[in-house]
Amino acid sequence: MEREHIIKQYDTELNEIRAKILEMGGKVELMISNSVNALVERDSGLAEQVILSDHEINHLEVETDERCLEVLARRQPTARDLRFITLALKIVTDLERIGDQCASIANRARELNEEPPLKPYLDLPRLAEAARTMVKESLDAFVRYDEELALKVCEDDQFVDELNVQIQRELLTFMMEDPATISRALKLNYISKYLERIADHATNVAEMVIFMVKGKDIRHTSDPVKL
Repeated sequence: MEREHIIKQYDTELNEIRAKILEMGGKVELMISNSVNALVERDSGLAEQVILSDHEINHLEVETDERCLEVLARRQPTARDLRFITLALKIVTDLERIGDQCASIANRARELNEEPPLKPYLDLPRLAEAARTMVKESLDAFVRYDEELALKVCEDDQFVDELNVQIQRELLTFMMEDPATISRALKLNYISKYLERIADHATNVAEMVIFMVKGKDIRHTSDPVKL
C-alpha cells in the first residue's frame, strides 16, 4: 500500500511539471501573438503588457527548475522519467528565451508606433503565427510523447526561415531606395529575426522530444526526418 502511495505521489509530481511547462507555453504563445498585434494595431499598451508578461515567464522558469531538481533529488528517476525531467529543465530555458524575444519585439513595436508605418504589415503576422504554432505543437509533442508531431515542427522551421529571408530582402529594398526608411526598416528586420529565433527555440524543443521518445539526438543533422 505504501509503495502504491509513493508511485501515485511520484506521478502527481511529474504531472505538476507537465502542467507548469504547459502554463509557460500558453503564456509565451499569447506573448507571440500580442507582441506582433501591438505593432500591427499600433497598440503600445499591448506592447507594455507583453513586456510585463516576460517577468511572469521568468518566475515560472525558476519555479519549474526548482520542481524538477527536487524530483531528481528525491526520486532519483531512471530511463524515460529521467529523460523527461532533464529535458523539461532544458525546455523551460527555451520557453524563457522565447519570452525574452517577445519582449524585444514589443519594445521595437513601441518605437515603431511613434513613427509612420513603413508598409502594410502582412508577412510579419504570418511569420508570428507560424512560429506560435510551432511552439504549441512542440509542447503538444512533448506532453504526448508524439515523435511525428515533433518531426513536423522540425520540418516547419524551413518555412519560417524562408519567410524571414523574404522579409529581410524586401526591407533591404526599402532601405536602398529611400535612406529615410532605414531606421524603421532595421527595426522591422529585428522583429522578423526575433520571430525566426522563436521558431528555432520551438525546433529545439521538438528535437528534444524526439530524443526523449526515441533516444536519438538529431541536433545538427541535415535531414532529421530520415533518422
